[in-house]
Amino acid sequence: MSTSTPWLLYGANGYTGELIAREAVARGMRPVLAGRSKKDIARLAAELNCPSAVFDLEDHTALCSTLSQVAAVLHCAGPFSQTAASMMQGCLATHVHYLDITGEIDVFELAASVNSKAQRSGIVLCPGVGFDVVPTDCVAARLKEVMPDATHLALGFDSRAGLSKGTAKTAIESAGKGSCVRIDGRLMTEKLASRTRRIDFGAGEKLAVSIPWGDVSTAYYTTGIPNIEVYTATSQKAADSMRRANLLRPLLRQRWFRELAKFNAQRRITPPGKTERENNPTHVWGEARNAAGEVKTARLRTANGYSLTVHASLGILNEVLGRACNPGFTTPSSLVGADFVSSLPGSSTIRIDP
Repeated sequence: MSTSTPWLLYGANGYTGELIAREAVARGMRPVLAGRSKKDIARLAAELNCPSAVFDLEDHTALCSTLSQVAAVLHCAGPFSQTAASMMQGCLATHVHYLDITGEIDVFELAASVNSKAQRSGIVLCPGVGFDVVPTDCVAARLKEVMPDATHLALGFDSRAGLSKGTAKTAIESAGKGSCVRIDGRLMTEKLASRTRRIDFGAGEKLAVSIPWGDVSTAYYTTGIPNIEVYTATSQKAADSMRRANLLRPLLRQRWFRELAKFNAQRRITPPGKTERENNPTHVWGEARNAAGEVKTARLRTANGYSLTVHASLGILNEVLGRACNPGFTTPSSLVGADFVSSLPGSSTIRIDP
């Protein structure tokens, strides 16, 4: 890809968006930095010497006018349950490739539902080009390769770094829906923390709890495996807190309560700094099982989730703009292959046991 190829980074003034913007410029790119905050976007664009655009995603005219000047958009403004539909609609109308860094199941399902429209528009729709869900999706793809007849897939990760404010707000938006698994090909809602197990993610066995992670959607499209669940390492105290949070689910379905919770998160959360990111790698795990009861296990170590998101999103953007890709909805590993994650800084190869 030529470093002069025009592309849009929406949400550039957010925590992850700014990390991506700075790395993109360090690589010789000059993305159009965009978002809703005129002051923050202007400051960052001036510092990085990049073009900029300020508009609300609900302003379809302004959105399409800006998109008509670029070849692709990397969408980083969450919660994506509130923003992805407008951006996808704009990309479909203007024939612009769509990438985002979501981990929200509903957004992946939305993208899959407009696959035929994306094909007619001639664009790639690839949500989840960050930590959500690149490493776990690559692990899922590799497990499918070594066990083609797998009927059950479990994925998980152990990440110790803190959250950005945007990630916290996204979690609040989805908490009212509970957890989610895929059973016999269908998405099924469950109570939070309804499943636990002990998992060796690669640094010793730990308690893990099921979560509504994006792979419940994407791994199905990647592998076709009909039964999928995702886990994260946790403490007993945190798992108990998640179970108690089930009592708040009716409140979390109320917009005013979610907005209050997000306001508190905005005030209280301090996102991880560079040192914290560098000192907290992530361990990723996966397990495939077939009808005969045979099991294959995969493990992978990656950089911190935010650092991986920076490099993965820009790497996949390079692929989309640098070669002819089949139009339509796709998952990250389907687009760039299971080995892609191992090419990223701080990542190991995917190890299959036994």
